[in-house]
Amino acid sequence: MLSERSTATVRATLPAVGAAIGDIADLFYRKLFAAHPELLRDLFNRGNQASGDQRRALAGSIAAFASQLVERPDTRPDVMLNRIANKHASLGVTPAQYEVVHTHLFAAITDVLGDAVTPEVAAAWDEVYWLMAGGLIAAEARLYAQRGVVAGDVWRTWEVVGRVEETPDVATFRLRPADGSPAPAFRPGQYVSVQLELADGSRQIRQYSLSSSPGSPLRSITVKHVRADGTPDGEVSQRLHTHVRPGDRLRLSAPYGDLVLDHLDAPLLLASAGIGCTPMLSMLEHLAERGHRGPVSVVHGDRSPSDHALRADHARLTAELEDAAAHFWYERPEPGHPAERTGRVDLAAVTVLPGTHAYLCGPLPFMRDVRTRLLAEGVRPADVHYEVFGPDLWLAAG
Repeated sequence: MLSERSTATVRATLPAVGAAIGDIADLFYRKLFAAHPELLRDLFNRGNQASGDQRRALAGSIAAFASQLVERPDTRPDVMLNRIANKHASLGVTPAQYEVVHTHLFAAITDVLGDAVTPEVAAAWDEVYWLMAGGLIAAEARLYAQRGVVAGDVWRTWEVVGRVEETPDVATFRLRPADGSPAPAFRPGQYVSVQLELADGSRQIRQYSLSSSPGSPLRSITVKHVRADGTPDGEVSQRLHTHVRPGDRLRLSAPYGDLVLDHLDAPLLLASAGIGCTPMLSMLEHLAERGHRGPVSVVHGDRSPSDHALRADHARLTAELEDAAAHFWYERPEPGHPAERTGRVDLAAVTVLPGTHAYLCGPLPFMRDVRTRLLAEGVRPADVHYEVFGPDLWLAAG
């Protein structure tokens, strides 16, 4: 993929670029938003920018892509690219925006690395960028075509037809297309972007997993109220919780996401923590509607039963399956809860069958712990599938 000359240059400069990639990402975003404030207002997640998560995710993805180009030149990190492309498609990212990113990213590289950026070095990293950007543009074009939408115009207006308070901090919003047309199909585990106009006139976007089955005539999103004390982290969920009621309208993207229920002929393990249960509920409802007969292990961890959103559905749908078992851990359980299910999730107490395909969603430390245990039990790395809410920091964390 990468030319021989550029491969040698990237290999030689990767340690220096890798060491500075955090500073490069930070300067890149400052340059980008200074030139295009509308991107921070209406496209990028202001909470992730304020926390630094988006910068760390960008740095991790660039470093991972460049490393693979020089270490495994005959392969491409398609799993990573597909995950990014799905997120971009849910935002309506356009090919022209890659040109904008290129301009400010390479200005940041030059400013941070200075004289080390010779014409040869610049050309080699330019090739890296366009290999990655080209792969993403192609993948996003396919995703747009599959949904019958075009880049930059992925939005439809939906009506809120129901609201259920699941816990004091979690609400489910039931939705249908405002124009009366059928809801677009989706695969269990996928998400939609919700674009919401805030009090300052910005149109912030957040992704929420679809928590209903694809077979339902309505679509549901289950949203945790992020209480962030005035920081941008919780501005969309706060608006949804405090202002959105039945009869209101929301702008939703087409469904996207690469954590999708598959491999139904294999033993399944659905592991979640906190609000990460939402894609698992969609998967469980789909399995129940199909009359799935294979073995399914359902694992969930939460602070307490009262904090466990969709708890009754989680248990009920598991019980409807022929060969399934639910394992719920609580840090603050109710009286009578099994002692061995108290505290954090411990997969040592769960039988992991040979050939298991695992689906994970929750905080990154939880997913890392579960994945480590699954690999120790002999599950293939390729058979562990995960979804991260927000920027994918798995790569950035090393």
